[in-house]
Amino acid sequence: MKKYESSRGWRNCNPLNIRKGEKWQGLRAEQTDTQFCQFLSMTWGYRAAAKVMRSYDRQFRQAGTPFDVITILNRWAPPTENRTTQYISDVLRLMGREPDDWRLAPIDTRPGRLQLATMVAAMTCIECGCPPEAVPVDSLNKGFLLAGMGDPGLNEDWWR
Repeated sequence: MKKYESSRGWRNCNPLNIRKGEKWQGLRAEQTDTQFCQFLSMTWGYRAAAKVMRSYDRQFRQAGTPFDVITILNRWAPPTENRTTQYISDVLRLMGREPDDWRLAPIDTRPGRLQLATMVAAMTCIECGCPPEAVPVDSLNKGFLLAGMGDPGLNEDWWR
């Protein structure tokens, strides 16, 4: 077994480590983790992640806040719980973006958008400690479809 496969997010099929609270589709019948959701498969975990991101997008638009990597990740991984600046830098690097250009291109959440899927794939690497090539892109694409976000068409070389 590879080290990242023993991470909490991987074991729970919850690649972004979504905390308990919502009654998500695809949850395991028995929830043994006291803090984080446990899904039947990574596809269901990615579906929940896509739904959370779409919800953030709606909330940010209503507040007049840009839906960009730094705003999203400051909410997702707040400085009170995480090394947010490092998290943002790592996600941007995996997305092939420079830390200085994060505000230049807001994340597009329209159906089938590759940008959001790429960010979620990068977040998986941070949350689960996996290398980019280990991200289960088929599960991610299917999860986005189940969430009504369209097929982003992410492929195995997403980080290059």
